[in-house]
Amino acid sequence: MKVCEIFTSIQGESTYAGQLSTFIRLSGCNLRCSYCDTKYAYTEGTELTEAEIMNEVSIVGVNLISITGGEPLLQEEVHHLAEKLLNEGHNVSIETNGSLSIKDVDPRAVVIMDVKTPASNMSEDLDISNLDFLKPADEVKFVIVDRGDYEWSRDFIRQYRLRERCKVLFSPAFSLMDPSELANWMIQDRLDAIFNLQAHKYIFGPNKRGV
Repeated sequence: MKVCEIFTSIQGESTYAGQLSTFIRLSGCNLRCSYCDTKYAYTEGTELTEAEIMNEVSIVGVNLISITGGEPLLQEEVHHLAEKLLNEGHNVSIETNGSLSIKDVDPRAVVIMDVKTPASNMSEDLDISNLDFLKPADEVKFVIVDRGDYEWSRDFIRQYRLRERCKVLFSPAFSLMDPSELANWMIQDRLDAIFNLQAHKYIFGPNKRGV
């Protein structure tokens, strides 16, 4: 597998925010979102065997593992890696951009899937069939840039009754969306979703890698 980086930090996003986590960031991405903050993962990386990855995880000794990218599902080997980690007792999440099928993801893993909003310029790339494979433990995240994104996302979760399928998170795009404005919209609409900040950017700064 081509791996961009492996590091341990505080999980900044999802309902796991605040927990110690080891991140396995795989290289490569098939999307080019307007607000992408990990462009270096498009091409950077080193070929590692599954055994080498497992060894690094073992040395760190952290139970929560986040497989992220880039887009991790571009590499077929990710499925066996997730299975191996799960078999060894790790709590595994896979962060995906929603454009590739999640049907083959080990059901014991938690899928954290983006639904790309219009301001990302990638909203047409969603594999809508993924909604059928979501489990109650899974999470769907909307990164909100402006009011148009918010209304589009609000209507999406209502149209597809998303809260009946999984957890739903709304996250203000860092430096592009005022968090208090998004929070107020959610309050006004009594929106059944979780407000989610990118906590690691507030803790370590927006441009620091390996956190």
